[in-house]
Amino acid sequence: MELREPYVFLHIPGVPVHVAYTWIIMAILVVLSIIFTRGLKLIPAKGQNLFEAVIQGMLNFMEGVMGPEGPKYFPLIGALGFFIFISNVAGLVPGFMSPTSNLNTTAACAIVVFITYHSIGFRKHGFRYIKHFTGPIPALAPLMLPLELIGHFARPLSLSVRLFGNIKGEDLVLLILAFLVPYFVPIPLILLAIFTSFIQAFVFVLLSMIY
Repeated sequence: MELREPYVFLHIPGVPVHVAYTWIIMAILVVLSIIFTRGLKLIPAKGQNLFEAVIQGMLNFMEGVMGPEGPKYFPLIGALGFFIFISNVAGLVPGFMSPTSNLNTTAACAIVVFITYHSIGFRKHGFRYIKHFTGPIPALAPLMLPLELIGHFARPLSLSVRLFGNIKGEDLVLLILAFLVPYFVPIPLILLAIFTSFIQAFVFVLLSMIY
């Protein structure tokens, strides 16, 4: 049974609240991508300058973490980064909820990362990728294999629970303050929430790149 969130304005019968708000975030991302990519010029204007600076900064960072092949994974990493950040800050808007404050959303993102990096490993190394789990010494394979499997399956759990816990806690604190002080939520706290939302998105994509 889906628990209704009493403080949100959007309730679609038969659709979980976090799914409905995920659709909204997806629509926002599509609209923003159309706006920022429409009318691109060889000599960029102010808005295009900002857009290109953000994208180039992300590409440079990915190359620094993942090596020369890093930028080709930008569609996945960039989409995750923007989706998670906008989802995180959505809870700061009255009547909205952060889709990432629901464990199902964060688990879905983590599972995508988990499947992707293992599929890349098999595509690059074939069945030799299995040796990654057995260690350098064949005699230690019976010990290394279960340890490696536990470690790898813990990664999506860690990614999803960390993001969910931080954003859910942040939203609950702001909700309590909104009830206690209904007409004034301290601006410094909102700014701090925006900063922590960015940090959580950054940590998620950074760990995804490392994996």
